[in-house]
Amino acid sequence: MAPTETTILTHYLTIAAKLPAIITLEQFTSYFPRSQQSNPQIRSLYRHLQHERNATVETVLENIAHEEKRAKAMRREAARARREATEAEPDAELEVERALFGSTVGGTPRHDLDSVIPEMDSAVASMEADIQTLEAEEAALRESIQQTVGGLSDLRYGRLSNQRLPDEVIQGLKTLQAQCDNKT
Repeated sequence: MAPTETTILTHYLTIAAKLPAIITLEQFTSYFPRSQQSNPQIRSLYRHLQHERNATVETVLENIAHEEKRAKAMRREAARARREATEAEPDAELEVERALFGSTVGGTPRHDLDSVIPEMDSAVASMEADIQTLEAEEAALRESIQQTVGGLSDLRYGRLSNQRLPDEVIQGLKTLQAQCDNKT
């Protein structure tokens, strides 16, 4: 049987969260200066941290149980809404078919083998035309993208398609600076 969300959350969030799983008393004691490592208050502090950590783990377990109850209620509500929607609303596609073709109950089939084949051939031809149009659009887009990438590659290596552009930019900046100097 596949593990439930509750099982996964419980194992992932609580088992490894206990303080001894993270740090032992000996490791905790080693963080204090040697002269203080035998102090009984270190053990007391560790037990206090362990108690706080256990309280946090219990809170997490309560939250997981609460969320599990909420999820069950949400699933029941969604199933009820789905059931009501299918009972209350008639199928729109069936209504359209009935409006276009009349009732199909007890009627004769609309196509026989001789009439289906030409319909399918025209559908295939239409789809092939659509595919060709899409392939042409794809080729045009690919060419456009390659040109853009090529232009960006030139910029990356300091090559510009307009060799006079740096001089034009410098001249434009000088003109702008002159205008600013005249304003002040």
